[in-house]
Amino acid sequence: MKKITILLVLLSIQFGFSQSSTEFFTKADSFFKTYVSNGRVNYKTIKKDPSSLNELLEMAATIKVSTSKPKTYQAFYINAYNLAVIKGIVDKYPTKSPLDIKGFFDKTIYILGGKKTTLNDLENKILRKNFPKEARFHFVLVCAGLGCPPIIPSAYKPSTLEDQLQRQTVKALNNPNFIKVKGNKVRLSQIFEWYKVDFTQNGSEVDFVNKFRKEKIPAKAKVSYYSYDWSLNQVK
Repeated sequence: MKKITILLVLLSIQFGFSQSSTEFFTKADSFFKTYVSNGRVNYKTIKKDPSSLNELLEMAATIKVSTSKPKTYQAFYINAYNLAVIKGIVDKYPTKSPLDIKGFFDKTIYILGGKKTTLNDLENKILRKNFPKEARFHFVLVCAGLGCPPIIPSAYKPSTLEDQLQRQTVKALNNPNFIKVKGNKVRLSQIFEWYKVDFTQNGSEVDFVNKFRKEKIPAKAKVSYYSYDWSLNQVK
């Protein structure tokens, strides 16, 4: 009888985590649909009533996810990162750039998945460290600057994550404003300079970009990097 009781408790806990993560993805999806449009965030409206954002981050603080379920883990922390970025901006809004907020990426503490973390640690120690071969993270983690690939008006979900990662990467790497090709020269976002190790695991940066491009860049193209636009990605 005791064993049965323990088993039921464990199952109820597991179901509770599953239930809360499912609710989190559903509510996050509704939030992004409400406040994101054309790759920009309506920080002004969220500032007036941040209750839905705060509720999501309170949920994210207690949800437990495991790398044993990689798609759930990745989807949860991608959404958590994007929500935490929005929270960081909203708390200091109005502002013109995340860089105008001291410690925005490396000092401000969030509790996500039951752990204290910063945005930098979330990206580098939780996602990149656990999944070092997944360079597509860089096209879905949105840092509030216009230089980032655009935020989407929906949540990343375990069941659709692979398609979402692929779609956003293809979209970014075929965007002439993001990958600037002129003859035998290509100018890449500074994302490629900062995270070069992620993009050169199986060849050059050009090799990586060409995996997702419709119009291929010359293999021996001269690569340079253009300056990152840290202007706030706010709805105009």
